[in-house]
Amino acid sequence: MTETIATDVAIVGGGPAGIAAALALRSRGVQRVTILERETDVGGVPRHCGHPPFGMREFGRVLTGPAYARRLAEAARQAGVEIRTGLSVTALRPEARLDATTAAGPVEIAAGRVVLATGARESSRAARLISGDRPVGVITTGTLQHEVHIEKMLPFRCPVIVGTELVSLSAVATCRKAGIRPVAVVEAADRPTARRPLDLFPRLLGIPMHYRATIAEIRGRGRVEAIAIRLADGSMCEIACDGVLLTGRFTPEAALVRPSHLVLDDGSGGPVIDQFGRCSDPSYFAAGNLLRPIETAGWSYREGARIGAIIADDLAGTLPPCVTTTTIVGGANVKLVVPQRLSASGHTGSLDSLQIRVEAATTGPLVARDGSQVLWRRNGRLLPERRILIPLSALQGPRAAGGTIIIEAAGSGSG
Repeated sequence: MTETIATDVAIVGGGPAGIAAALALRSRGVQRVTILERETDVGGVPRHCGHPPFGMREFGRVLTGPAYARRLAEAARQAGVEIRTGLSVTALRPEARLDATTAAGPVEIAAGRVVLATGARESSRAARLISGDRPVGVITTGTLQHEVHIEKMLPFRCPVIVGTELVSLSAVATCRKAGIRPVAVVEAADRPTARRPLDLFPRLLGIPMHYRATIAEIRGRGRVEAIAIRLADGSMCEIACDGVLLTGRFTPEAALVRPSHLVLDDGSGGPVIDQFGRCSDPSYFAAGNLLRPIETAGWSYREGARIGAIIADDLAGTLPPCVTTTTIVGGANVKLVVPQRLSASGHTGSLDSLQIRVEAATTGPLVARDGSQVLWRRNGRLLPERRILIPLSALQGPRAAGGTIIIEAAGSGSG
């Protein structure tokens, strides 16, 4: 027999963005707010991160990831949010209808609005096209954190870490706490992705860093025994290890969006939204790392809270209609743009900024233009996977219906 759930707002995903949206909705008087979470508990990725810093802005103190996740879960329960764990949404239907399943059988959800907050995931070995043997010991940071902090297991003792994003430093911290000793960090670029001085952390622990280096082959029978890396000069180097930790290269967890009726953005990998977080079906909204890979838990929380307040406006009938007036696209050297469209302007409750990522490091102007008219311009150094914001207020001038704003980062490249 199919169970039916009726709710004012259904939130798919119980991480920081989803919980923050739920808290904002309840604080605005929305009665029935339901979080739908496939895991056994809510809290999202921080549940598996046994290190600080989390929660300073949200709770006024520095917490480890699990403590932060518990505080989020408790705040949601105290606010009267209904939390359904062990429930996997399987399909998104028009007009805020969802199909789901539990251990007890199928579930149909009828909501007034839906918030998609399913987060992001790291790219696997297959997605990175790494050749060689297929031994045990090749994992992502998420798997590492789960095995160390939840399963209380050590997946390896002397791995090579691939990548230098912020999550890579999280992986180093997890390894250090668990007694795992990484033997090297490998990065394809000529500089770390994480901001300085954070990139000094592996060096301070005595871990060799190899820039402009890529994994050519993984070797091992049964378990990883070594990797071959191609160095900047084209030469090969073999590193003995018992594991490979693949970090970063996040992609939005858009498995539900991809086959649905919602429009997916090729650049970000998440759903197309307007400045209110509203998807192509106006009964759906999105927040957090589903929109772009990747932001911190704190950023996702604040964005979720903003989207929750916007949905409360929508339910109250004060949100402008979903009429696209302007499309925003990425031009030269722009990897992604969020949001990708602007609806009826003039509403002060929207998101504050346009967020972009660049494809390659460059020095020069970042420009937003409407045809030949420059709406916004900034000169400086632009780096991949760094948050770059353009105030939406700079793009709110008079525009013809159906117009297009192009964001370009055309400068001199530096590798």
